[in-house]
Amino acid sequence: MKNGVILAIFSSLVFSIMNALVKAVSLSIPSAEVVFFRSIIGTVIIYFMMRHSKVAFSTEGVPLLALRGVLGAFYLLAYFYTISKIPLTDASILAHLSPFFAIILSAVFLKERMSKKVLFLFPLVILGAVLLVKPFHYSSYSIHAFVGILSALFAAGAATSIRYLSKKYHSYEIVFYFLATAAMVSIPLMWNHFVVPTPLEFFYLTCIGVVSLLGQVFLTKAFTHENVVVVEVTRYIGIVFNAMWGFLFWTEVPDTLTVVGGIFIITACIALSRKKQR
Repeated sequence: MKNGVILAIFSSLVFSIMNALVKAVSLSIPSAEVVFFRSIIGTVIIYFMMRHSKVAFSTEGVPLLALRGVLGAFYLLAYFYTISKIPLTDASILAHLSPFFAIILSAVFLKERMSKKVLFLFPLVILGAVLLVKPFHYSSYSIHAFVGILSALFAAGAATSIRYLSKKYHSYEIVFYFLATAAMVSIPLMWNHFVVPTPLEFFYLTCIGVVSLLGQVFLTKAFTHENVVVVEVTRYIGIVFNAMWGFLFWTEVPDTLTVVGGIFIITACIALSRKKQR
């Protein structure tokens, strides 16, 4: 098994733990505030990691590093919001639409070759997403699920930018810009809705910051060893981890539409990856 695949599996496990913590603390803490604490704690830790490893800040390419940070920040905001509103498994499946978007973005911006035959699989992905969003039963769930799809789009953009940046910049620096930017973006969004955390909630928020940083480091290193699509598809194991936490702690059992839609999405995205590898 390649190093990139192993790192992607580890990152999925770590991020699933983070998702469970986010789900727990989001019952009383707004999503933007969770993003802020997650990001500011990670920023401090990764800064000292850079100092310890003697990784200097680059003087060139800062706008691209900041763009990666903005994409990551929007992904966090959309994903954490989705986790707080719908079952963990559903949110996870929607977020894992990112390979669908990653293939398009990597073809456009990284000039990675893509067969025209993959277009035949796109309707399957769209159908799977529709089943999860459930627009024919219009409700707040439909809106929350749509935000989950946006999180996948932002995640794909972030993944594509990491693949490009990893050729020139140290993974610690890429992670630092992501977290620092996410912290700054979340401040105005939480300004009028700040909730003072209880000691237990602050403990959860601290754990989220530490655990998510570990996951981010694993993921960023995975992209330095393997291409965008292989890493993203490998991370589908995260759906299993998230389903396990959702069932154990919140007794969340996926409905039929979620299962069918998830199968469509996973099947199509893995097939897209296999065609792309050829």
